[in-house]
Amino acid sequence: MGAFCGVLFGGCTEVAHRHEEQRPNPYLTSDTRYPIPLSASAGKEHRAVMLQHLETIQVIVNALVEEDYELAKGLTESHLGFFMHRQAMAQQQPEKFPAAYHDLAMAHHEAAEELARVIPTKDLKQILPPFNNLLKACVACHLEYKVRDAS
Repeated sequence: MGAFCGVLFGGCTEVAHRHEEQRPNPYLTSDTRYPIPLSASAGKEHRAVMLQHLETIQVIVNALVEEDYELAKGLTESHLGFFMHRQAMAQQQPEKFPAAYHDLAMAHHEAAEELARVIPTKDLKQILPPFNNLLKACVACHLEYKVRDAS
């Protein structure tokens, strides 16, 4: 009986394995983002800015949870708003970025400015929609572009 179960189990495993091989994984898709050719140092700087944005969003969420609306507003303005855009443009090579990228970046910074305007209401029903728009702007850019080492 043990041998029969072993054969049966082994056969089922083999059929399941073959079935998995034939089905494409819906989570694996080809990367269709447009590359932005930057030098290695500029690419590293750009990635650092993107990581800083993500870390800032996490701290903003925590500030909202802790009901520290002043901190959330200040971080949104200084790290994600137009102040940060001007700094990034001064340090990076804006001519290397496509015009459509700049449009997406402006939408991101505008969304951050709108979020900063509503945070003082202390009303999550008013804060969350602009926060969602900020996240949509982030995602839209990351879905469209990637940094490519131009060296």
